[in-house]
Amino acid sequence: GAPTRSAPAASPSHSARITVAFAGDVHFAGRTADLLRDPATAFGSISSALSAADLTMVNLETAVTTRGTPEPKEFHFRAPAGAYDAVKAAGVDVVSIANNHALDYGLTGLTDTMDAARNAGMPFVGAGADAAAAYRPWITEIRGTRIVVLGFSQVSGLWEEWKATDTRAGIAMTRDLPRAVAAVRAARRQASVVVVYVHWGTEGEACPPDEARAFATEMAEAGATIVVGTHAHLLLGDGWLGNTFVQYGLGNFLWWRDDAYSNDTGVLRVTLDGSRVSKTELLPATISRRTGQPELAGGADAARIRREYAGLHACTGPATSPGP
Repeated sequence: GAPTRSAPAASPSHSARITVAFAGDVHFAGRTADLLRDPATAFGSISSALSAADLTMVNLETAVTTRGTPEPKEFHFRAPAGAYDAVKAAGVDVVSIANNHALDYGLTGLTDTMDAARNAGMPFVGAGADAAAAYRPWITEIRGTRIVVLGFSQVSGLWEEWKATDTRAGIAMTRDLPRAVAAVRAARRQASVVVVYVHWGTEGEACPPDEARAFATEMAEAGATIVVGTHAHLLLGDGWLGNTFVQYGLGNFLWWRDDAYSNDTGVLRVTLDGSRVSKTELLPATISRRTGQPELAGGADAARIRREYAGLHACTGPATSPGP
């Protein structure tokens, strides 16, 4: 069956209906670096699906810097400031930089990443000059509905060194659980819709680990409306914790190489009627082996991805429909 799930309820006026789109990991390295020669077309045809939503979010999986010293880890990603021009041109409204690459070039690289975002006018969440800034949400209002967005990372590598503290710049981490929960509770007091975007999961594993499932439960209890995430390099399933919609993994999206577990991806489209999630749908896409750009899938590919995506629910844990 298709992964579209509708929540039963009376429909309010159409003016209150809001669409929010989410996609996975984006960076400009390897085959995708050349796409920044023309940032306006870097995402290609998928831009129409991103731009169509009222609010669109991705994970920017890179430092945006020309400076800094590589951190002691295997993979290092960095991109020029044109990366922000590219995501803006594709219709992205806010990015998470709470991930395991924003600090690839140290605190210097992170500072440049945040400065470049501000210079480009691209809102970001999940990192900051100190913990207060890193856990601070981005707030927007769409047709009278206030939406708050936060970003966190649950990736274990270097997390102690990379976490934001009261005196150090860094990333908002799920393992600083009291601070993460407090941030979501505070966000819930400010808005009727709270979005939490998390970098979590185990690379190559199609089922969420216990740590991710436990954090999703904490977020639902703290008042999150939507919890979505990436990191595992493939699609994971979704479901409901009460009235909180949880999507455990959106996979790679605009991606540098062809051998990262799966070229299946998609755009998650969530419909809000006021503050309530009334529909969720994955628009299936595949990553071009030539360009690294995601392209909406059709025909047999789309049917296969929909079928496989529906099957991923079996190991996620949450219910298939909302409820108390």
